[in-house]
Amino acid sequence: MATCDESADSIDRVPGRVEIPKLTARSVILSALLGLDSPDASIAGILAMATDLGLRESTVRVALTRLVAAGDLERTNGRCRLSPRLLERQQRQDHALHPARRDWDGMWDLAVVTVGSESSTERALLRDTLQKARLGEIREGVWARPANLDLEFSPDLRRRLNLFRAAPEEASTDLASRLFTPSAWASSADELLDALAAAPGIANRFEIAAAIVRHILRDPLLPGELLPEPWPGDRLRDAYEEFRNELTGLAARHLAPDRG
Repeated sequence: MATCDESADSIDRVPGRVEIPKLTARSVILSALLGLDSPDASIAGILAMATDLGLRESTVRVALTRLVAAGDLERTNGRCRLSPRLLERQQRQDHALHPARRDWDGMWDLAVVTVGSESSTERALLRDTLQKARLGEIREGVWARPANLDLEFSPDLRRRLNLFRAAPEEASTDLASRLFTPSAWASSADELLDALAAAPGIANRFEIAAAIVRHILRDPLLPGELLPEPWPGDRLRDAYEEFRNELTGLAARHLAPDRG
């Protein structure tokens, strides 16, 4: 799986608003291990796969050392495996990529922040968490979205919110457009699909797939009634899954147990 590597040092752009992160050794290593049935592989196999993708062996070795030091990988006898912490994080990302949706009855979920944050760091974390839950900010401290998702918050965050279900006076299509700008999301998704189709090799597709993951995680997941047509959400997910299968095949060829 192409991971969201927020540590990428540089990005390329396809025409428009889409940012394409550069291929990193960290992303290649984690994506390869996450694509295996058993998240364990020989270091020699990882080096071979990464160099096939155009990365220098020395760069990959440094990335391996840093991943072990950060607790993302466990290294023993020439092999490495994903840490339980990283596997849990990946499960959360997979859930976010394919969340359960329910039929929409026209109502909206409203989250009102009733216990403030004492620091700018806490306020930024609160905002980030609510955005990841696919809520849009109506005004400071007031967040909302159509009630077609099951909202889940940690106990600490839940005690700071009052939750309501309501019907807006404003037309839902207008409110959704104002809070989530779905037409802009769709335009960027189309650009990513075009870029993936035009990519000349798997290394280029890897970079674009990482951008696709980031973009899918920003999909507002609105009810169909509130989406512009044609909506590219399913096509973008399908294209990503096709690349994921391609990368898994490459990883299996290099990292199968009998090659270690």
